This record gives sequence, structure tokens and C-alpha cells, in this order.
Amino acid sequence: MNVTRQKGPTMPAHTEQHRKVIADAVVSMDGYTSTGPEDDMSWAMEHITSEQSEVMYEGIWRGVSTAVMGRVNWEGFTSVWPGLTSDPSSSARTRDLGNWLATVDKVVISTTLQQSDLDKTEWTNARVSRDLETEVRSLKAAPGRDILVLNSASVIQALLKADLIDELCMTVLPTTLGRGVRLLPEGLSSKWRLSHAITIPATGAVALSYRRP
Repeated sequence: MNVTRQKGPTMPAHTEQHRKVIADAVVSMDGYTSTGPEDDMSWAMEHITSEQSEVMYEGIWRGVSTAVMGRVNWEGFTSVWPGLTSDPSSSARTRDLGNWLATVDKVVISTTLQQSDLDKTEWTNARVSRDLETEVRSLKAAPGRDILVLNSASVIQALLKADLIDELCMTVLPTTLGRGVRLLPEGLSSKWRLSHAITIPATGAVALSYRRP
């Protein structure tokens, strides 16, 4: 496995008393996380499905007990992942991730979805929340492992503005989109410290993880 990691300053070990909110997203070189509402993520699939990326993502999700996402990602994930999980040609890591996604505690931030919409899918253990900030503050105060925001730009932007993200993970792909949804909100001023950086030679991507100072 040829994954190069550059470590930043050593951080204190995570404890149950402080659940980190980790935001993870794939972005283009020009800062977009999707081309828009109908984005099929084809521009990122080579990276997402690579063996080296699977190893990196496994290092994140195995430490998480709650996943947070927006409506668009919920609908996209639930339409794709059950098939990937049950496909015998999928890698063991892909199937493990699919099973984790299907069963982990999930909070879907939406003003339009109803609980009945979530209950129609193959995934279990999911609920709708209307109030993002209140929900995340409550999750941080509850016992459990870390909280992962899954590639939902609108959710990540709102949590950045509310200063509720402890770790920001961005995987920069060697492509430009020219348009779409930007990951980082306009007008946000903040400082971060590099936790670690990983290069993924197979796809030319660079994964950057930043933490609050």
C-alpha cells in the first residue's frame, strides 16, 4: 500500500467526554464539492473507489458512532450504497463501509423529508432533524464516539459558521469543475492547525485534515 502520510503535531487522545464533530468532504482543486443538485459524483468516483482511499476512509468511520448528512446526500447514498454493499464483486472494505452506513446512528438534516421517507429505505437507525445547531450541540454533549458529517456542503457550511466543527477533512482531487457548490462558505474567517496530510498516488489526490488550534 503506497499511501504517504505527513503527521502534524501530536494531539491528545480522544475521550468519551468530548465527541469531536468531523466534517469530511471531497473537493475539486477550485474548491467545489459538487457540480450542483444533479451531481452524479462521476468526477470523484475513481478516487472514492480506489483501494488507497478505502483504507483512509476506514480510519475515519471506525471511530464514529453518529453520521450526519443533508437530504441530497441521504437520497444519493441510499440509492447507491445498498447495491454496492450486496454486490459480491465489491471489496471487503466497501461492504464493511456499506454495512456501517446501513446500521450506524444517522441524523438527516432536512426541512422537507419526513420520518416515513427514511423508513422506506433499506437503511435503519435514521431519523430526521429540523434544527442542525441544536441537534449537533446535543450530540456533542451525549456519550458516544465521534460525529461524522458526510460530504454535505450545506451542513458543513452551517456548522463552520456556528463554530461547531472540530476537525475538517478535505480530500482535494486533481480536477477543476468550474462551477457548482463550494465547500467553504463566503465571508468565514477562521484558523486551523494541520493534523495530518496523506497523498494518494493512485489518484493524485491529497487528503488534508485540520483541527482547531
